[in-house]
Amino acid sequence: MATPAPTGTRGVGATLYAHVDRTFAVVDYEVRKLRHDPSELLLRAVQPALWLVVFGEVFATVHAIPTGNLSYLEFLAPGILSQSVLFIAIFYGIASIRERELGIAYKFLVSPASRISLVAGKALSASVRGLSQAVIVYLLAIALAVHPSLAPLSVLGVLVAVVLGSCLFATLSMIIASLVKTQERFLGIGQLLTMPLFFASNAIYPISIMPSWLQPVAYANPLTYLVDAVRTLMIPGETGLFPLGIDFGVLAAVTVALVLIESRLYPRMAQ
Repeated sequence: MATPAPTGTRGVGATLYAHVDRTFAVVDYEVRKLRHDPSELLLRAVQPALWLVVFGEVFATVHAIPTGNLSYLEFLAPGILSQSVLFIAIFYGIASIRERELGIAYKFLVSPASRISLVAGKALSASVRGLSQAVIVYLLAIALAVHPSLAPLSVLGVLVAVVLGSCLFATLSMIIASLVKTQERFLGIGQLLTMPLFFASNAIYPISIMPSWLQPVAYANPLTYLVDAVRTLMIPGETGLFPLGIDFGVLAAVTVALVLIESRLYPRMAQ
């Protein structure tokens, strides 16, 4: 007969299971809202298409940006995927403001789910939109003869990076939403953050051609690590700026830190 697990072990396991179960209950709630309006995913496809087809094709023709052994479209495609993740997730907090205005945030807080489960569930639900962008960018890349890697491990790695990036920027967005009171102020701050995060990264040009004062900012920018991981995994033969372990480690560490911060701030959403 097998020896039963100590009570303490069972208690820890049960607590962990409860956190995971409640986290995915929040994810399910958010995904159900998306299923009621799937047109949002189609509209989101327009932006990466414009960047790749218009911006990418023009700069690929003029050879204005040095990208080493990669064509400019090969260099750009992972950056546009990462940009799409950023643009979707950074405005995710506006839904939290609406929930506060409608009183839904209070109902979340009095539910059995912990604040960490609530925040993690909402962050993970943002990745559903990010994953849809990954599919769109892969299809566009194939249509433009970029030839992204379709090896299962590479595709899986890209999806994991997209999930981490979505969670990171969605949680940052929720932190902003917890601190401001109106949708208008949130949108202003979101727009203020989006462009510096995007342009102070390696999404559309290498860090090496940036001004010397901007390069440290790029290395401190989490979007840089998302782009680097996606580019390394998506483009065959690309080595990237950092080892994948560093890329994923930075994304995971920043995400965990932001989730912990937002779990302390989330009660403000009910006020």
